[in-house]
Amino acid sequence: MSDEPVRDRARRIEDALARLEGDADLWLATADAGQPWLIPLSFHWTGRAVLMATLRRSATYRNLAQGGGVRIGLGHTRDVVMIDGEVDLPEDLPEADAAATAAAAGLDPRTDPTAAFLRVVPRRVQAWRNVAEIDERTIMRDGEWLDDER
Repeated sequence: MSDEPVRDRARRIEDALARLEGDADLWLATADAGQPWLIPLSFHWTGRAVLMATLRRSATYRNLAQGGGVRIGLGHTRDVVMIDGEVDLPEDLPEADAAATAAAAGLDPRTDPTAAFLRVVPRRVQAWRNVAEIDERTIMRDGEWLDDER
């Protein structure tokens, strides 16, 4: 068990946003016919969506192109942020977002036809450090950050 103090929801939201703004990499989970697939990817946070790039021939791209769900994991097991969201495969992005995503990924779908952008808009976000935070781990529901009254 962690010696860290239990955080209130506002602090968890602040910490989750700090991870989205400051971390470079995440774990992206998809599935195909019940077969899970988990890969590390670099990402760019726009303030509303998580942007990534991957190869079109990858299992991740195929799973998402078939309409599969997605789950993102940030952090480590003693300070985790889990994101479930709506995913799409945009053909283009605003130039600043495309450039930032390509720089983070080391792969540029604007110039490499074998690559594609991935966009995940969070619908549910959970964050916890230890068992004491599990009961109140949900900090976003239905795409809305929760306040202390919810």
